[in-house]
Amino acid sequence: MRSITTFNLQYAHRFYGFRGEAQYLHGHTGIMTIEVEDSINEGVNMVFPCNEIKKTAWSLLRNFDHALILRSDDPLLPAILDVYEKQGIKCGSPQNANMGCAFKTELATAYPECRLVVTKETMTVEGMIKITYDLLKDKLNISRITFTSGDNAATEKFKICDTIERCPYCGVALDDNGMCYKCGYVAND
Repeated sequence: MRSITTFNLQYAHRFYGFRGEAQYLHGHTGIMTIEVEDSINEGVNMVFPCNEIKKTAWSLLRNFDHALILRSDDPLLPAILDVYEKQGIKCGSPQNANMGCAFKTELATAYPECRLVVTKETMTVEGMIKITYDLLKDKLNISRITFTSGDNAATEKFKICDTIERCPYCGVALDDNGMCYKCGYVAND
């Protein structure tokens, strides 16, 4: 069975080197749906609590919300950073309250203090799915991610390899020590 959670992301980007309208800096409202698959947890009668999927995923995905997403070789990148430096917001500001956890992967690096994500490839709906799966594959049993942005949409199914051990009382994933962060349950006690 699957638990399904949806996220709304507002972001700006451009397709550097692209011939067409998308070469210009522009914004989107994106809708991402993440499907998590597993057996139903007998203790809480659900696959995985949707609010926990949202909390786990949002800690990283919030870096894409109200952010600028540029490819690493885009000549706008140094110019944007220079302007942010001159404005005194490159290292953050008190109004930047929507910061996610910084990350650096092969596909993308998030700079939450300046609401910027730098990607290896042009940010497309397909690229967003690849980045999201890469960020969350070890945290959630993701079976499908769908991302729509304007008239564009993509979806990808993923093979579930492992079952994530969950708390029988809360349904959340146990940490590396087999402990539930919510209620303190410890596996095999």
